[in-house]
Amino acid sequence: MKRRDFLRTVSAAGAGLALTGLSGCKAPEGTAPKPYLLKTGSLAPRMKLSWEPYELELRHTFTVASYSRKTTPGVQVRLEYDGFTGHGEASMPPYLGHTVESVCAFLQKVDLGPFKDPFQLEEILAYVDSLSEGDAPAKAAIDIALHDLYGQLLGQPLYRIWGLNPAKAPSTTFTIGIDTPEVVREKTLECASRFNILKVKVGLDNDVQMIETIRSVTDLPLAVDANQGWKDRVKALDEIHWLAEQGVVMVEQPMAVDRLDDIAWITEQSPVPIFADESIQRLRDIPAIKGAFSGINIKLMKCTGLLEARKMLTYARAEGLRVMLGCMTETSCACTAAAHLSPAVDFADLDGNLLISNDLYEGMVVHDGRIVLPDRPGLGLLPLG
Repeated sequence: MKRRDFLRTVSAAGAGLALTGLSGCKAPEGTAPKPYLLKTGSLAPRMKLSWEPYELELRHTFTVASYSRKTTPGVQVRLEYDGFTGHGEASMPPYLGHTVESVCAFLQKVDLGPFKDPFQLEEILAYVDSLSEGDAPAKAAIDIALHDLYGQLLGQPLYRIWGLNPAKAPSTTFTIGIDTPEVVREKTLECASRFNILKVKVGLDNDVQMIETIRSVTDLPLAVDANQGWKDRVKALDEIHWLAEQGVVMVEQPMAVDRLDDIAWITEQSPVPIFADESIQRLRDIPAIKGAFSGINIKLMKCTGLLEARKMLTYARAEGLRVMLGCMTETSCACTAAAHLSPAVDFADLDGNLLISNDLYEGMVVHDGRIVLPDRPGLGLLPLG
């Protein structure tokens, strides 16, 4: 579905609301943000879930150690309740194994009719999670929409509800995918003046060329993501030492998920922190990687959404692990959802909305390289176009 068609569809669905375009990003016109008084009794309004496929178009071809792509399939979700609309999103990069069809099939199973109180996030999302073993992106879409609705009903941004200080939101990395030296140099020149740290995809046989090309343009700190691409632990550790000398401050997923002992050996001797990405999906995965990594990368599309992400953050801190927030290729809906947690983490890699040319929303923005959170209820989204 094209962006204009999606916006037209959403506008029609929200015709009863005062906002045009993507309705429900704030309270109806003429009402100042304030806590919502929940209606009780048999006539209490019911939550209505709807969704539309929406393909994300990347500004540049995106290449990592295992694949390249120019688009990412997605599904946009709406959760309506008593004149308010929460927005959510499922994004499905190829390696996750999910499709638009699988997401829509899962959403079709969800019946929120029995739930009269949208503030009961734990109960509602436990039901959603119980419907299947997997389907994390679809579950995340509902979770994000429910949190957006929750914040709108309370009249506050999510970060304020959680007691987080938006002034402590960190800088976000901006990702440079694997490419030719000419393209890498061009991408770096395009973004270096707008960010405080860059993220570089490595894991093939041109790692040194990638780093040296970037270093010919900028001396910004770098994070690198091997995406399981390194095969030999000794060579990997040697490269990490060289990368540290080049100004690299952290490394993600140096080896395959089934090489946990090798990763632990690398982490023990690494001069920079080593973060788990593909090795960790949800809260239940953290105990198994303890001792093998310095930190974890939490992504909403892997962990089923904000409720689980907050639990993962708390548990990781209790275990002495560092925490970063990552994303897939996403619109500002999902990226902003994750950004509301960013004041509580060590690193943020929330640039998925910056990599696409057909965003649907205005939400979090990046100013002088740092994440700036919207001071609006819920996610704080505004429609574009």
